[in-house]
Amino acid sequence: MSITLGETITLKSLSICYNQRMENLPTATTVACSQCGGELHPEVGQVFLICPYCSSTVYIDKSQVVFHWYVAPTLDEKQARAALARWMAGNQTVKDLDRKAQISEVSFAYFPMWLFKYRKPDEKDELLLVPAAATSVSEIKNLILPPGDLRKPTAEIDHAAQAPTVPLETALAWLGQRQITAEQIIEKALVHVPVYTFKYFFNSRTYTALVEGASGGVFANLFPAKAEAPFLLIGGATALIYLCLATFPAMGALQSGASGLGIGLLICSGAGLVIAPILFVIAAWIAAKI
Repeated sequence: MSITLGETITLKSLSICYNQRMENLPTATTVACSQCGGELHPEVGQVFLICPYCSSTVYIDKSQVVFHWYVAPTLDEKQARAALARWMAGNQTVKDLDRKAQISEVSFAYFPMWLFKYRKPDEKDELLLVPAAATSVSEIKNLILPPGDLRKPTAEIDHAAQAPTVPLETALAWLGQRQITAEQIIEKALVHVPVYTFKYFFNSRTYTALVEGASGGVFANLFPAKAEAPFLLIGGATALIYLCLATFPAMGALQSGASGLGIGLLICSGAGLVIAPILFVIAAWIAAKI
């Protein structure tokens, strides 16, 4: 059998193409379980895995393997709405926000958070949460996990959970900016937290608030807050009034000695007792109006 030059080139091209495809095929990966050290063999693209030796659920990051937990929700949507309404009726928000705000959208998801346990210089351990996905409400980082509520996720939870988009190495770099070194970190985990996302309208603007589905905590970056100027005004006026009253004893002492000091103290204390309730009523009236 004879092979022409053209056929030789074609066969060579096919051989090169085949070799390139073989090189591009994903190779088997072996990782160690973060709990027992057992050898794990995840499939291509698999990020959540249950260890066959110790039954731990782990998350496979590009850099290393970490524990994977989730927090079980205790609030349904109706209860989450009630938690949001209580927050809207609180002291931080404008008057009647709970009645005037119009909720336009509600969604539920298991939001990913990097959980770090680190040891401080005083030998005390502390937990720190870092969002593992992009969010417009960065205040979620102040979430406090309920103690003892971390559970092993099921396949259903893994399917419903929002995938992390912030790599573990990036989160560790953020810790470094806070002067937390790698040597201080004694535990790392990926935790999925139940979160209700509410979007609502108020005064022609759209706001976003998150309700944590286990504790009912509410988190928001921007919201219709009470105006600070009236409170600053009444606070400044109060300070000025009592500063003026404080000068009476000093002026009395300069003019009439001990007797003048006594008279000044009587005037100062008497006027202070009369003015205090008036200022309190004014402050309460301002708080009720804004």
